[in-house]
Amino acid sequence: MAFIDELQFHAKAGDGGTGVVRWRHEKGKEFAGAAGGNGGPGGDVYVRAVRDINILARHKSVKQFKATNGVDGANWSMQGKAGEDKYVDLPIGSIVTNLSSGRVVELIEDGQVSKILHGGRGGLGNEYFKASTNVRPEQSTDGMNGEEADFRVDLNLIADAGLIGLPNAGKSSLLNALTHAHAKVGSYAFTTLDPNLGVLRGGYILADIPGLTEGASEGRGLGHKFLRHVKRTKVLLHLVSLESLLDEDIDSKLKVKSSKFKNNKISVKTTGLIVENYLIIQKELEKYGQGLSDKKEIIILTKTDMVDEKTIETARKALKKYGHDILEVTVLDDVSIKKLGEELVKRLK
Repeated sequence: MAFIDELQFHAKAGDGGTGVVRWRHEKGKEFAGAAGGNGGPGGDVYVRAVRDINILARHKSVKQFKATNGVDGANWSMQGKAGEDKYVDLPIGSIVTNLSSGRVVELIEDGQVSKILHGGRGGLGNEYFKASTNVRPEQSTDGMNGEEADFRVDLNLIADAGLIGLPNAGKSSLLNALTHAHAKVGSYAFTTLDPNLGVLRGGYILADIPGLTEGASEGRGLGHKFLRHVKRTKVLLHLVSLESLLDEDIDSKLKVKSSKFKNNKISVKTTGLIVENYLIIQKELEKYGQGLSDKKEIIILTKTDMVDEKTIETARKALKKYGHDILEVTVLDDVSIKKLGEELVKRLK
């Protein structure tokens, strides 16, 4: 099932039931008074947050959500039954916009419920109009129409940890290995066109965020669309591939040089290509703003099977100066995957 993070739908609340003209009949009395009941109110429409990130895909073919109408009033002053409310389940992180009024509802907690449309009021029966000056009321009113509108849903993923990194850093492969997800894997840039999600042991949600490149924060490539998902992620797992160090003179790559971000928030000395690759993503997070660069981050060195232990240690030392936790993994080793999974669970707790 394809992941969907945007959706539009039409919704309508129920109409109110009609009030009726009825008369009370009692034995021995020619006329005992007005007894027409009011109509029942129409059902309301609600949105409800659920832990199901694929539910938008199941809603894709649904054009309209509708609450039921209220029932008409009845004799003996009986009010009609209220219409049933309609609940539209949406993933946690959904932003629901009423395209007519502009009202926005944000679903950020599991089970959160918000009313988006009001059902119509029920009509009045003739008993309502009974008075000393109107002992035989013939009046009644129709029920009011329920509200209706078009809505847009934009999903900003809320995940426990988001996998970020350059294309080919191994995000999809690692997600598959850690969670048994089924993300598409390939050896080319932008393999992941949509975020893929998996559940780590303990119920922690991991999101594979599509590969970013320089300029992503400015809307280049696919990056800007998916940076919005990163801001809802509690922890960033920044994957840095060691594959880029193959067939190169590592000593020349670890030559010290200076690098500064434009706004000077981050000003450090970087060492070599491995650090340059790391800083490309950091720079895009910083440019995008909204607190992305301040999130807790864990660096994961990937594809460790492709280099020797000395190279791994050198890379660790080069990245250690940025103050983040550093882990390592190869998806070709079950022991390595198990160890990484255990370490991540400890940190996510």
